[in-house]
Amino acid sequence: MKRRDFERHLRDCGCTLHHHRGNHDIWVHPQTLLQAAVPRHAELGRHLLVAICRQLGIAVPTAK
Repeated sequence: MKRRDFERHLRDCGCTLHHHRGNHDIWVHPQTLLQAAVPRHAELGRHLLVAICRQLGIAVPTAK
């Protein structure tokens, strides 16, 4: 999945971009205060997407 599409999914689930650090963006779920680092790659693998969603406590995006 493209990073741009995954970031849209994060926003739709209520997550916000907290800050940038190195080659990663730190996203936070404001209700649970869980956070996860999202690498700035053009494409993100399925296993990485699942891991990030679990860290944030949100649903995994469905494949298109």
